[in-house]
Amino acid sequence: MRDLNKNKLVFGVSTWLWQSPFSTESIGLFAKIKKMGFDVVEIPIEDPLLINAAEVKKALDDHGLKASICGAFGPTKDLTSKDEKVHLHCFEYLEQCFEICSVLGATSFVGPLYSAVGKARMLSTDQRKAEWDLAVANVKHACRLAYAYDLKIGIEPLNRFESDMVNTAEDVMQLIADVDHEAAMVSLDSFHMTIEENNLRKAINVVGDKLIHIQVSENHRGTPGTGLTRWNDIYLGLKDINYNGAMVIESFTPEIKELAGAVCIWKTKAKSQDEFAQNGLEFLRRTFKD
Repeated sequence: MRDLNKNKLVFGVSTWLWQSPFSTESIGLFAKIKKMGFDVVEIPIEDPLLINAAEVKKALDDHGLKASICGAFGPTKDLTSKDEKVHLHCFEYLEQCFEICSVLGATSFVGPLYSAVGKARMLSTDQRKAEWDLAVANVKHACRLAYAYDLKIGIEPLNRFESDMVNTAEDVMQLIADVDHEAAMVSLDSFHMTIEENNLRKAINVVGDKLIHIQVSENHRGTPGTGLTRWNDIYLGLKDINYNGAMVIESFTPEIKELAGAVCIWKTKAKSQDEFAQNGLEFLRRTFKD
């Protein structure tokens, strides 16, 4: 999506900024998202059964938008669970997501699919290795499923408070090396990176050409440009690796209490969610214009 020689970066926004879960009715957001100036809408799939993919595809086309797709992984979709039935449920969910990706024309599916979000514990060395090996085996199977749909999987590191498994660029590259499948790629998130990485530019370079997606918000999950994130380092890192994917604003609305509680958003981050999106886009355009 990006041609650095033309100084062009394609910007998107997640519907999580306004709603949860995404359903067919959420296409009502598309007109506003396009009018704001976004070219990509990120669709988080919490429940695939709520989504009529053909109808969503028509709405995307009608509004001149492209879709990026991310997954949501909780205790019932945990590839490191001791219960194999949970793995099977997760694989069923992934196949449903991949089918939606195919209809919507998405080329990748991103998220922290290696484990359940919020699984942050002190484990013994043996326990940690057992879970890592389980994640490797199951992520590899997920990659085989994705490959059948001609999709890449962007594996996302999370901060230490949300995962005890994959926190940094080096962690995710180790996982990808162990998985050893061509569909295994990387998605980075500036929120998690600002917590975990010593140098954002270096982290992006560690990932290199495995990076297929990047999500952004501030260190406090607020509007880009209002916090402590080292945006120039992100800019330089993306330029170093000639990144050609989308940059998507991802945050969450405090109005959806279950989601806000899951991501620990206790107060509003802007006067309105529309202002969050609009101001964030304007900042990103200024910051990444060249």
